[in-house]
Amino acid sequence: MHTPAPRLLSDEAPVWFITGCSTGFGQELARQAIALGYRTVVTARDPAKLDDLEDSDKVLVLKLDVTRPDQVAAAIEAAEACFGGVDVLVNNAGIGYFAAIEEGEAAEVLRMFEVNVFGLTAMIQAALPGMRKRRSGCIVNLSSLAGLRGMPALGQYNATKFAVEGLSEALRREVEPLGIQVMVVEPSGFRTDWAGRSANESALQIDDYQATAGAVRSAIRESSGKQPGDPVRAVKAIIEAVSSGQPPHHLLLGNDAFEGAMAKVDELREAFTAGEKVARAADFPATTA
Repeated sequence: MHTPAPRLLSDEAPVWFITGCSTGFGQELARQAIALGYRTVVTARDPAKLDDLEDSDKVLVLKLDVTRPDQVAAAIEAAEACFGGVDVLVNNAGIGYFAAIEEGEAAEVLRMFEVNVFGLTAMIQAALPGMRKRRSGCIVNLSSLAGLRGMPALGQYNATKFAVEGLSEALRREVEPLGIQVMVVEPSGFRTDWAGRSANESALQIDDYQATAGAVRSAIRESSGKQPGDPVRAVKAIIEAVSSGQPPHHLLLGNDAFEGAMAKVDELREAFTAGEKVARAADFPATTA
């Protein structure tokens, strides 16, 4: 079904609301949106970390912890009071955690789900009433190649990003008929803080997993600051996709993201095709006339 390009709130610059702006993609998104003259709601758990961003009547800086329902509601209300609403919601806030499945600590895994899944969901639920009323808007959910492919040491992180993928697909089918668009962004390795201080790892590390989860964990840590992905180019691609009026449902970013996603498609097709006979035989036999 063809969905018309979303209308803006007014003839003024679009309103972008971005979560997790203190580092990484969120910080770069805020910088580029502001530089383009967009009315920009810039948020972080610690707003003091946003002091270097341009101060103008087009920039609203807010304290926001996406795991706090009161702060989520207050932030959307403040954006609507200041700018009249939100054109583009970018759910960027997220954290990582490295552990083999057996090593995973319940408190750390729960915290990651609270940020990556429940916080993202709360933001969407808070922004949708205004978007539905205007029959316009775009929701951008930051996922990952890890939302498409499982890897040792990233199992619980994979689970959060697979959840974002499924939620986004269902959301798109619900809101596109209302004039609201949904785009999922799936980066591979980029030079942000994700592989460094932004991700914890399990205190317990089991010897039997050193050749799998342990090796991946070490490789990710060692790659921090040396990843091939350029956040500036990635953010430019996100903004251009949204600004096109017809953003793709999936935006892969990085050579590894593209190659990894295509390899996953091939793996699934091969596995599904091999099991076709069994799959088709599981239904009740078709009745004959």
